[in-house]
Amino acid sequence: MSVMGLAGRSREWRIGWAFALPGLLLLAIVMGFPLVYACILSISSMTLIKPSLMPLVGFKNFASMLADPLFWNALWLTVRYSAITVIGEFVIGLGIALMLNRTVHMKPVYFAILTIPMAMSPISVALIWRMLLQPNLGIANHLMESFGLPRLDWLGTPGMALWTMAAIDIWQQMSFVVLILAAGLAALPRDPYEAAEVDGARAWQQFFYITLPMLRPVAAITVIIQLINEFRTYDLPYVLTKGGPGNATEVLSFFAYRRAFLGLSLNEGAAAAFVLLVIVLALTVIFFAVLERSQAGEAWR
Repeated sequence: MSVMGLAGRSREWRIGWAFALPGLLLLAIVMGFPLVYACILSISSMTLIKPSLMPLVGFKNFASMLADPLFWNALWLTVRYSAITVIGEFVIGLGIALMLNRTVHMKPVYFAILTIPMAMSPISVALIWRMLLQPNLGIANHLMESFGLPRLDWLGTPGMALWTMAAIDIWQQMSFVVLILAAGLAALPRDPYEAAEVDGARAWQQFFYITLPMLRPVAAITVIIQLINEFRTYDLPYVLTKGGPGNATEVLSFFAYRRAFLGLSLNEGAAAAFVLLVIVLALTVIFFAVLERSQAGEAWR
């Protein structure tokens, strides 16, 4: 490469960094400072009764949290809740996206209707469903009684509260999954389907051997985004159940809130939040590593 070419590329790099630097600095301030402060807080002795970072106690807060059975209960509930919601959102969302992909008339109307739950804030959704599922005055129990079914305490029964909260979450978040998967289906090439029809492949064979493999990257991104969202969910348990009944819906994010502000231990709450961050980052890295390996294997074949 000539000297002029190297000088031109160096100038482009300087211009690029000049444009990117303000945004990177703002991102570092907005995200980096709270993250560093939370890290310091997690190894400090700060509580709401004794608001002082010093003395630093190292990993004592993490050890105390890991020795708490409530932490492991919250972790298990978070894993269970995330699995229920992500699987439900993906399966239902993929089914609706496939139906919309075959629809010709009024497709914009259907998409507009689907965006309504997604456009609502989780707090509003939780308040609406809390009124609908109220044991004595809620419309859900009145409808059940009209069909001769008994009333249910949807959010007050330990074995039912988590499933009810997951169903509400699926109802709201499913719209996002539908939109992403529908966009992915619309972008798939038609040539493989035409060749499969000529060879006599049935609809289910086209789905399993053509649609799913080609849709895998979009599906993977959708799943990992929803998995991250579900692992850090806080709004629904706070409004619907306050982590109850008992600890039946106390997911890890709500456990961190309760430990920090209701238990007055800001340091242990920050430690719980960091554990949640590490879990989400580990899941993201593992998921993308598996996806990249599978795509590399397909390219090799």
